[in-house]
Amino acid sequence: MSDHLRAHDAALARLQALHPKLIDLSLDRMQRLCAALGDPQDRLPPVIHVAGTNGKGSTVAYLRAMAEAAGLKVHVFTSPHLVRFAERIRLAGTLITDDHLANVLDRVEQANADLPITFFEITTAAAFVAFAEVPADLCIVEVGLGGILDATNVVTPKVSVIAPVDIDHREFLGDTLAKIAVEKAGIIKPGAPAVSARQQEDAEAVIEAAADRAGVSLTLMGRDFDAWGERGRLLVQMEDRLLDLPAPSLPGEHQFANAGLAVAALLALADPRINETAMGQGIATTVWPARFQRLTAGPLAERAKAAGADLWLDGGHNPHAGRAVSRAVADLAARDGRPVALIAGLLANKDASGFFGAFRGVAAKVFTVTFEGHAAASAAQIAAAAELAGLRASACDTVEDALGKALAMDPVPHILICGSLYLAGEILAMSPETWPS
Repeated sequence: MSDHLRAHDAALARLQALHPKLIDLSLDRMQRLCAALGDPQDRLPPVIHVAGTNGKGSTVAYLRAMAEAAGLKVHVFTSPHLVRFAERIRLAGTLITDDHLANVLDRVEQANADLPITFFEITTAAAFVAFAEVPADLCIVEVGLGGILDATNVVTPKVSVIAPVDIDHREFLGDTLAKIAVEKAGIIKPGAPAVSARQQEDAEAVIEAAADRAGVSLTLMGRDFDAWGERGRLLVQMEDRLLDLPAPSLPGEHQFANAGLAVAALLALADPRINETAMGQGIATTVWPARFQRLTAGPLAERAKAAGADLWLDGGHNPHAGRAVSRAVADLAARDGRPVALIAGLLANKDASGFFGAFRGVAAKVFTVTFEGHAAASAAQIAAAAELAGLRASACDTVEDALGKALAMDPVPHILICGSLYLAGEILAMSPETWPS
């Protein structure tokens, strides 16, 4: 696998040249490198560690927004980035600067002493060095892939969070839900309470067993707490209290569950500064690009607006994510009766037919595209997968070509660009107005 290069992103170009291998699951190299750096992972503010298949990024965004609404300074490590590598490392609320990043990477490279290391391990170590040297109140770390052997799993968390687990990355994590859940639950450690989203039965059993082995409490959505939308509000029912909060700022019914998971995680953290008022303010103002994001700026959005269409962007890429976003666009269509058109691009290793199956009966037409990178499926391959799932599809040369065909539909549809965070990154990179900040 390779990550995307942006011509303006010198740090990423350098890392790609030195460390072309993105994934090779093991903790040995990471532990060696961290030791050479003085174990920065042991000098972090309190850590919330977040794993899962879907909703990790949104959950992290809610956690950050609620903590910052309480006045806390928060470090955040996420992946992948959408436009610029610096998006991965947020220091006390602000994206790391190019100069600071270059300095940290220099030091990490020197400590590594030309020994084998992956792209993701170098970047994770750089984040931990930066986090250890800048004061903050909280550190939120998103797992890159899996959990047990993910480079981030050298941290000692205060709270471990498991977002919904589903089938994805079979080539790395296994081909059954239980095997994948074992990997995700590997972040659960002694001394840190665990909080989990609602899970399918096989995954739930694995996560419960991991918490038992670690000797920690597990707060499980659907058993120990729940979250739902009611009368335009988010209600979070804990065992001892009911929180009545504003609706999540991120659109889609699935965001009520993601926000509720973040609330439960902060209650497990038990920082008295993050009170119910701060939670409400954070949930109502959370920003997380490419998660059913309404595009209102940039060349594609301007073209859609001129034609009377609304344009949305989502990076979900597996069947579970497809089901969540299909419900969101179905709600749009139900309001005004206009059809839904998809502009879709996926990586070749994704379950494209499973993803498109979620849109059967929702999307009137699919226009397929490819994008940069050798791991992307061709537009023709994606169109065939959509047809196999029962949708009408046609392959297009470019996103601009696909948008033109979607805008030619009568009536003008709701348009969703979807299927990959890498495709989403290309869309957001088109204009500095839409770069995540």
